[in-house]
Amino acid sequence: MKKLSILLLFTIFISCQNKHVEEVDLLLLHVNVIDVALGTITEDQLVAIKGDTITAVMSADNADAYAAKETIDATDQFVMPGLWDNHVHFRGGDSLISENEVFLKMFLDFGITTVRDAGGDITPAVMEWRKQIAAGTMAGPTIFTSGPKLDGSKPAWAGSIKIDSVDDIGPALDSLQSIGTDYVKLYDGNLTKAMFYEIIKAAESRGIKTTGHMPMSGDINTAIDLGLDGSEHLYYILKACSPLADSLTELGLGYGMMNTILDTYDPELAETLFKKLADNKVTVTPTLYIMKVLAELADTDHSSDSLLSKIGDGIIATYQRRIEGARKAKASGNTSRYEMRELVKTIMRPMYDAGVNIVAGSDCGASNSYVYPGESLIGELQQMVGMGLTPQEALTTSVVNGPKFFELEKKYGGVEKGKVADLLVLNANPLMDIDNVLEKAFVLKGGKLVE
Repeated sequence: MKKLSILLLFTIFISCQNKHVEEVDLLLLHVNVIDVALGTITEDQLVAIKGDTITAVMSADNADAYAAKETIDATDQFVMPGLWDNHVHFRGGDSLISENEVFLKMFLDFGITTVRDAGGDITPAVMEWRKQIAAGTMAGPTIFTSGPKLDGSKPAWAGSIKIDSVDDIGPALDSLQSIGTDYVKLYDGNLTKAMFYEIIKAAESRGIKTTGHMPMSGDINTAIDLGLDGSEHLYYILKACSPLADSLTELGLGYGMMNTILDTYDPELAETLFKKLADNKVTVTPTLYIMKVLAELADTDHSSDSLLSKIGDGIIATYQRRIEGARKAKASGNTSRYEMRELVKTIMRPMYDAGVNIVAGSDCGASNSYVYPGESLIGELQQMVGMGLTPQEALTTSVVNGPKFFELEKKYGGVEKGKVADLLVLNANPLMDIDNVLEKAFVLKGGKLVE
């Protein structure tokens, strides 16, 4: 009997000696894991991270299976994927590069670990930033960028590539591909309808994604048929929801047709369009927060804004154009921005329910007055909830739908084994209240704690 007991103890000892212990860089313990896509929470979990990748998510009871260089006790805290801001701008010319660079840390301060740059005029600097961020030598979010916009012969924004004829399209796409941009951003400064369509066709043949502003002379249904991947803002969506769209186009009114479009919105046309957008996997970026800021710009004193001190004088100077525009609109009695916001409140819910890939984007950056990096994305999520989405659905537009545009669902969008360890840890549950996304405990970028 004594020999049997000794043998049993020896067997247990050998078993313990042979038990595999995995070495990892970081272990989050006792954390509540949020599945944003499903809107569920799994309590008391561990999240194991090696390098920039999540290697395991399981019950915290398994902690002894890991040997971590660093362990963080996250009891009563909540972990979710880092936020994505799917419409930002780095721009203003070379003299404002350093002021734009400040934005990178501002994004991280609000838990934004990925941004989609929607075009500007400091592309070489943006490319260098993202190279350094990827190497871990600079603090900032992962940057996906369109590089310079494609516009007509008289571009609305500095740094844009001019497309005056079909012959200009190939070289333009060659140049964007040569510098490693992630998609094409079209703009309607004076880009013609014909060139808008031709760019989409050419990009589609190369497998390049397209999104942006459509000339008001164009038809988004036609653009979708040609392969358009996204639409920024809601003007072009709303135009297709008016039965007068074709006749207004013939009048050549441009954005002057918006008041009539708003007055003639047809829910049945909208339902048909939303289905088409969903069926063709077209991404829509509503940019609701900037719509609110600009609608109220003439009547709001921003001098005491908490983040204004972080914005450089050069960028603040670029705000003046929109401020003057808002004052002129108020003086003329133009209330179209208010009317558009009221209409948009009625379309967010049906557009989401139709399965449209709506993404949260702030449109922050130089020239967009008082739309601060970081804070404005939170404002976008709050606006979505105010317009009928649940907190879970609003978060989905950022962290789940953002990666979908780039077909990167395998790398991003969840706290799961194999996904990038860009994580936001909160002290309160954001599924209960969207404002809780501001209750930041800490941020992990590529598995490393953001200071």
